[in-house]
Amino acid sequence: MQLEFIPVEDFYFALTLGVRTLEDLEKPGLVEQVRSRLLVECGQPSTVAPGKQNTFSYVFRVQGVDNSPASGLIVSISDWQDRLRLSSDYGWTLDQERKPIRSEKYSQRSLFTQQLRSHLQQWLQLPFN
Repeated sequence: MQLEFIPVEDFYFALTLGVRTLEDLEKPGLVEQVRSRLLVECGQPSTVAPGKQNTFSYVFRVQGVDNSPASGLIVSISDWQDRLRLSSDYGWTLDQERKPIRSEKYSQRSLFTQQLRSHLQQWLQLPFN
């Protein structure tokens, strides 16, 4: 798995309507640790939210993971109400009317979530558990 950061200039064009929450992680200090590491690794977030519930969002294109029939794969790492939120369009695709529908991969979202969490732990050198 390889994550390609999407800067704020490209953020709007990268998101798909199928991005949904994979999991929310609640561990004291985790949000600030992840925010600090992502700032070092990627710089400015893909979006900066001025609210208290959500203050940052880093969005990535994922390489090396099959999300067919969708042509690409997006992962979002953000904070939401003092929890770390991992989101993705894995297992979703858009129909002809651009409405999100579940793909055959939908049943594998929990496995993808575990792989993503493992990748992030190694990359950011942070314990997510």
